[in-house]
Amino acid sequence: MDIISQLQEQVNSIAAITFNVFGTLQRDAPPVQLSPNYPDPPPSAPTTDEPKQLSADLVKAAKQFDALVGALPLSDGGEEAQLKIIAQLQKELKQVQELFGQAADNCLNLK
Repeated sequence: MDIISQLQEQVNSIAAITFNVFGTLQRDAPPVQLSPNYPDPPPSAPTTDEPKQLSADLVKAAKQFDALVGALPLSDGGEEAQLKIIAQLQKELKQVQELFGQAADNCLNLK
């Protein structure tokens, strides 16, 4: 799997862990009395080790993401050089598309 796909997978993993963290916080939050007119809220359930595990998972996923970002190749010459390379690649793409069009037309003319 290429590094960009690995980064995307890691972002998805971090998003899933974060979603679970928020769900756990919401589920385990102690009840709050909204108004003195309402009865006292029921006592909260005992806490589990799940928040600690989710925190550890989130830190681990973030470190893996940082390691993947660190493995990305450095760009030479900055943004200007990258734009020049992009322009060259777009020119080559246009040539390939023209050649493909010609080849397709030749195939159609043979039939």
